[in-house]
Amino acid sequence: MTHDARTGTLSHLDWLESEAIHIMREVAGQCANPVLLFSGGKDSICLLRLAEKAFRPGRFPFPLMHIDTGHNYGEVTAFRDQRAAELGERLIVRSVEDSMRRGTVVLKAPGESRNKHQSVTLLEAIEEFGFDCCIGGARRDEEKARAKERVMSFRDEFGQWDPKNQRPELWNLFNARTFKGENIRAFPISNWTELDVWQYIAREGLALPSIYFAHTRPVVRRGGALVPVTPLTPPRADDVVEEIMVRFRTVGDITCTAPVESDADTVAKIVAETAGTTVTERGATRLDDQTSEASMEQRKKEGYF
Repeated sequence: MTHDARTGTLSHLDWLESEAIHIMREVAGQCANPVLLFSGGKDSICLLRLAEKAFRPGRFPFPLMHIDTGHNYGEVTAFRDQRAAELGERLIVRSVEDSMRRGTVVLKAPGESRNKHQSVTLLEAIEEFGFDCCIGGARRDEEKARAKERVMSFRDEFGQWDPKNQRPELWNLFNARTFKGENIRAFPISNWTELDVWQYIAREGLALPSIYFAHTRPVVRRGGALVPVTPLTPPRADDVVEEIMVRFRTVGDITCTAPVESDADTVAKIVAETAGTTVTERGATRLDDQTSEASMEQRKKEGYF
């Protein structure tokens, strides 16, 4: 934590960090069986550092969990496993493919994106382990539906979110109490921006999966987005494949996560690039979010994080 000796004030990152640590400790104090969702992405990497500051030298009072579509980038899942092992914390992985084998997820077509089906697997995992709170790295600046979330977002006994049935959070008083079967989704970095995240990563010297940095990758231009060429996303007959320098602003399912053209190969360059952008990370790079606010809100009502 940095302190300005001349003014006696904390930096804006210190305030955000302090608030996030307070929220994590509120979850630990109020909830009987919480879990921290860790995908290996930049936001959840920040959550791990915040949990370290909140609870070390003891162990985290919750395990880590990732809901894997089975179509995630290998660099990210390898980093996920490595980071959990370094911390010595328990990592639970549940896959959409498990739900497909059980028949609780049925794809309309073999090539359909599995991203939206994570809701089913997440709700099944919550029931399996009896979790009463899931801590996640969603931020209000990502898109309009997420901007409606409380810090402690209440979900009913069916795992559903009703934006009109949420608890007031006046004066940063957070209520995470639930009855059996109900659930809280806690968002400690709700008030952070993408730039705050990158500045925090820079300040803390946090390690990241390599695909966050500029690298050469085959892509095609489609609907204003760069679609990576992979076995899951092969080029169409009329596509022109280009090898260009790109990086990922957000990571997720390969079938719906697009990179952006960039030569930012260091955290400092990414901070500078982020400071000058006018397009949100999900608006620019999440192909499944380029529909409407109503679409995302409906998915959240069905249990999506």
